[in-house]
Amino acid sequence: MLGSMPQRLVAAELDLWIAARHVDIVMPRPVRQDTPTTSGVLMFRSTTGVAHARSLLFVPAHRPELFEKAYRSGADAIVMDLEDGVAENLKDSAREHVREWIANDETAVVRINGPDTRWFEEDLRMVQKHQAAVMIPKPQSASEVLAISKELPDGSCIIPLLETAAGILAAAEICRVQGVARAAFGNGDMALDLGADGTSWPALLHARSTIVTASAAAGIAGPLDGATTSLTDQEILREDSVHARALGFTGRICVHPSQVRLVNDAFTPTDAEAAHARAILDKADGGSVTALDGKLIGKPMVERARQTLRNWERHRSKQTQDT
Repeated sequence: MLGSMPQRLVAAELDLWIAARHVDIVMPRPVRQDTPTTSGVLMFRSTTGVAHARSLLFVPAHRPELFEKAYRSGADAIVMDLEDGVAENLKDSAREHVREWIANDETAVVRINGPDTRWFEEDLRMVQKHQAAVMIPKPQSASEVLAISKELPDGSCIIPLLETAAGILAAAEICRVQGVARAAFGNGDMALDLGADGTSWPALLHARSTIVTASAAAGIAGPLDGATTSLTDQEILREDSVHARALGFTGRICVHPSQVRLVNDAFTPTDAEAAHARAILDKADGGSVTALDGKLIGKPMVERARQTLRNWERHRSKQTQDT
C-alpha cells in the first residue's frame, strides 16, 4: 500500500527538480555483481542491474547538491542528465560534476549529449573511463548506436532512448545492437516529432508498442516508459504506470522524488498476484493444459506465473535488505 502522498509540493522543492522534467535518459555502465545499497539504489555493475530497475530518477547534472538526495530517494537508479536538462552554458561544469560522482565509484545512470552536438566527444571521453550504462538520446539508427558501443569499455551497456519517428522505425535493429541492455521511451520528444498530444495514450500507443515488441524480439529486458510530467497529480501518475505495465513496460522514468514510490509499487507484483501465480504453478504441475477459477491454464500462463514470482521474490528481497 502506498502511504499518503502530499497533494501539494512546496514551490522551492519543485524548483530543484524542474530541470529534470524531460523524458530522455542516459546511464553509466555496470560490471560488478548487483547488490542493493542501503539507499535502495541498485548497483549498476552489470546488465542485470539495468534490466531489473523499476524506477530511474532524473537529476539535472548541473545540480550536484541534488545527487545525494536523489540517491537516497528509493529509486532503483538515478539518471544524471547532461542533455536537455542542462543549459548550454552549464554543460561543461555539469560534466565535471558527473565525472567526480562516478570517479568515486558512486552508482548512477548518465545521459550523454547526442552525436550531433558539440558536447558529445567530451561526454564520450568521460564515460569511456568508467564501466557504465550510457543512455543515448534520440538515436536514429542501429549504426549510430553501434558506433558508440564500440567506443565503450568492456562491461559497459547502452540504453537507447527512443524518442523520434526515425528511432521508432529503427527500434528492432537498435535493440539488437551488441551492448544494448534495455530501451527507453522519450514521450516528450516523440510527441513533438509527431505533432501529437504527449498526454494522450492513443496518440503514442503505436510508438510504445513498437518499443515493447522490438525489445522482446531482441531478447532484452522490457523497456522503460517515459515520465509523467505532472508533479502533483498522483492519480495521473498511477494511471500512466498501470497503462505502461499493461503494455509490457517494466519500469518508468521519474522526474521528482515524489513519483518514485508509486512507480516502484506499480511495477512490483503484489502479494495477491504472487499467490495467484503460485496457484497456477501448483495447478499446472506436470505441464498439461488445465483450468483454474474457470480460466484456461496453458504454457504461456505458466511461464507468466514464473516470471511474476521471480519479480516478486527479487523485489521482496530488495525491500527486506533496505529495511
